[in-house]
Amino acid sequence: MSLILTSVAFAHLAAIPAHYTCQGADVSPPLSWSGVPAGTKSLALIVDDPDAPDPAAPKMTWVHWVLYNIPPTVTGLPEAVKTLPPGTFEGLNDWQRTGYGGPCPPIGRHRYFHKLYALDVVLPDLKHPTKAQLEKAMAGHILAEAQLVGTYQKHP
Repeated sequence: MSLILTSVAFAHLAAIPAHYTCQGADVSPPLSWSGVPAGTKSLALIVDDPDAPDPAAPKMTWVHWVLYNIPPTVTGLPEAVKTLPPGTFEGLNDWQRTGYGGPCPPIGRHRYFHKLYALDVVLPDLKHPTKAQLEKAMAGHILAEAQLVGTYQKHP
């Protein structure tokens, strides 16, 4: 069985509803997962956009959400999650704050990668790491990875 990440709010490669973006309530979508492999000690979640600022000429990957040390017994996060599962830590997004920041592309239709990692360790408190710092800490500890990709383009 492989690690699978889904959302009842949008299908893989489908549009993310405006409710979860800067043009709506800007709250995190509900996420569910299954197939966590044996030996998993923690989970990490990174949401990013590799199409910033313009999908026709991307220059950077914009980070929207960074979570780690999600207990492996947890099977998802509710919409607009306010209280994270016990033991879960937050990293910094590219707005230099913790928490979820929804899609808000300046131009074009962007892809938003929701990446879930099953790790064979519980990471130490990394003191609000960036995506790069978390990825470095996870190196060599990833047992499985799942992706859910949604798209969004601002409406006029």
